Amino acid sequence: MNSPTSLTREQLEQALQISPFAQLIGFNLTHFAPGQIEMQVAIRPDLTQHHGFAHGAVVGFMIDSACAWAAASVVGDVVTSEYKVNFLAPAIGETLICRSDVIKAGQRQVVTRADVFALHNGQEKIVATGLATIARI
Repeated sequence: MNSPTSLTREQLEQALQISPFAQLIGFNLTHFAPGQIEMQVAIRPDLTQHHGFAHGAVVGFMIDSACAWAAASVVGDVVTSEYKVNFLAPAIGETLICRSDVIKAGQRQVVTRADVFALHNGQEKIVATGLATIARI
């Protein structure tokens, strides 16, 4: 259940519309529930690195953003305190999908996790996983 200060899907979508970086990357919110976020980013040529797969900074952005928004959906306004990414495989495909959920929401911080998958020819392959500590404002 949402708390009185939790972020709604409509508020998140409004925030994304005015976020220049989210617009630049092409953030697309595909699922929203209290404590859970799914987002997608199309892998465009300008988001790849010299080997042709999605740049690690895009993957990191997805983990950071999805974790923060999952936390905000439970506790309201937040900022990322820290996050860690483990790259597991090259992000090769047409689309990146990031699924995040809240592990534990406390008084001051929220611990979250996220997994990033590359969608290639209709098949999902996990390419990264991350943990984040999100601070309540």
